[in-house]
Amino acid sequence: MTRKALLLLALSSSVSLALGFAAQSGDEPETRRIPQFENDHVKVWKSIIVPNQPLSMHRHEQPRTVIALQGGTLTFVTESGETHDMAWETGKAYWLEVDPFGEPYGEVNKGTEPIEVIVVEMKGGPKQE
Repeated sequence: MTRKALLLLALSSSVSLALGFAAQSGDEPETRRIPQFENDHVKVWKSIIVPNQPLSMHRHEQPRTVIALQGGTLTFVTESGETHDMAWETGKAYWLEVDPFGEPYGEVNKGTEPIEVIVVEMKGGPKQE
């Protein structure tokens, strides 16, 4: 087999493998954060929280606005196991203060449809440590 033929075979195999992974990942949506914009004043991302795929434990050191693109109810779970629900209504915006220091939490969508929100987190203010 010529070098050119080997290169084409390797390239087509790589493309087929990549397309296979893309098709497979498209079949199963994943909870994820998609960066949208960032500057010295704000950090903006889109979060998609699919049913029964929780967000990892975290906390926010800055206040933020959350805009519900596709609403639903999230269950917030602290490290100690305490829970509370928060309903996000499609098309509504919400203001959230800095999270309490030392209290990380995760979020779980127990519904049947993905929840999608845009988060606009402020920057530059005093961080709570």
